[in-house]
Amino acid sequence: MPRNNPPSAAIYGCAGPRLSDEEKRFFTAADPLGFILFSRNIDSPGQVRSLVDDLRATVGRRAPVLIDQEGGRVQRLKPPHWRKRPPMAVFGQLAGHDLPLARRAARLNARLMAADLAELGIDVDCAPLLDVPVPGAHDIIGDRAFGLDPMLVADLGRAVMDGLLDGGVMPVIKHIPGHGRALVDSHLDLPVVDADAATLAARDFAAFRCLRDAPWAMTAHVVYKAFDERPATISRLVIEQVIRGAIGCEALLLSDDLSMKALRGDFGDRATATLDAGCDVVLHCNGDLAEMRAIAAAVRPLDDAAEERLARADTMLRRRPLEDGAQERLDGWLSGGRA
Repeated sequence: MPRNNPPSAAIYGCAGPRLSDEEKRFFTAADPLGFILFSRNIDSPGQVRSLVDDLRATVGRRAPVLIDQEGGRVQRLKPPHWRKRPPMAVFGQLAGHDLPLARRAARLNARLMAADLAELGIDVDCAPLLDVPVPGAHDIIGDRAFGLDPMLVADLGRAVMDGLLDGGVMPVIKHIPGHGRALVDSHLDLPVVDADAATLAARDFAAFRCLRDAPWAMTAHVVYKAFDERPATISRLVIEQVIRGAIGCEALLLSDDLSMKALRGDFGDRATATLDAGCDVVLHCNGDLAEMRAIAAAVRPLDDAAEERLARADTMLRRRPLEDGAQERLDGWLSGGRA
């Protein structure tokens, strides 16, 4: 059931490993749905746990705390305190020799990552990535992708999603409806995709369609000219006709970071356009208080539909025990063993 006083439809980052008094006052007043952590916020396990507790204390509830912990290039928790995790392409390569083993390995790796996150109080991981690269695409996706076959991507993406859910951590499929065809990095510029609707449906959207029951999803700041001249995040046409329509996505829909350079204009306008297009929640990551204040002035409380999607997502969480020797078993699989 919807809360009497729903939080605002926003998730924010913070500037460093500890909250300033100004940040505490802002978060208390803004009452965001949740928070996201980056490498700048990470020092040691004890420090991260304290930061997570302090973030939640500002809003007086167990707000979701997100992180990008994919493995490979995108891993916010790093050695020496946390194990280096492989990029998702490793599991795609393993699938070329033994698909069932790759599926088990991807799920176990995700379950082990979930254990790391849960120990810190982090309960949402922005993974798995379901983008399918094409030759000549920008390397911003690269080995973060499972491979070039949409059905393989869907298969292994499902395994990662299940592994995170097994560990009580919410997965976020991304970047819906597909970033694999982008020729530029959306952190720095606006990608424009010229492919026709039939090609996009068959290749780019297919893995997302297979995981349309995912609990959370993150949009792509990408223009799909077959549908609209606006990037998906702020396109009602793409969200209604493609993400909710053709793909059938049931997830709580989170924007990608509003501070990325693929988007233009005032941050309040970006937030309004994102929610008006049909995203449930806006995401702002860089910890810039002036930008967050502009967003906070523009966003509205989480609406009833978003509340229902959030509640549905919570029912999908599982907390299955992690078996002894799980890491050793995974290491054996990835090194060529069959233990």
